[in-house]
Amino acid sequence: MSVLIRLERVSDHDDICNVSRAAFGGSAEAGLVDDLRGGGFVCVSLVAEFDDKVVGYVLFSRVAINTDSGKIDAIALAPMAVLPEYQRQRIGSKLLSVGLVACRAQEHKIVVVLGHPEFYSRFGFSSDLASGLESPFGGGDAWMALELVPGALKNVTGVMEYPAPFGVFT
Repeated sequence: MSVLIRLERVSDHDDICNVSRAAFGGSAEAGLVDDLRGGGFVCVSLVAEFDDKVVGYVLFSRVAINTDSGKIDAIALAPMAVLPEYQRQRIGSKLLSVGLVACRAQEHKIVVVLGHPEFYSRFGFSSDLASGLESPFGGGDAWMALELVPGALKNVTGVMEYPAPFGVFT
């Protein structure tokens, strides 16, 4: 399967909303994407296209880690979705791989995610790296972080600060 991963375009917004609704079974994540876009929080937003159809997307947005010595910039990976009929075909893996390259190119250092450990750990995400970061969403082993710059989380402890649009999930 030849899937094109590319930057989101304005003309993709309705398709992204449809992918989100189909993958998550509701509109909360689609609303989150719109609100993050509208608030200027988006760092990287990519779509997966197959046969001129948007079949998946991933979004990375600005967050912060509030520490005793100040704020540390980070990014959150959320949401990521693939149309149900296209799942388990490595489209999510391709989206994530290209997305992480784009985040590194923008010189981001830390990515956090609440997701499936079996999937995200294949890309270097670790609950151990996130152990010093308090998430408003909980998560246990599903709460993970990735250092895009080695050592970026060394001795970092603090509370995650997400943009207001994420409030619908707390």
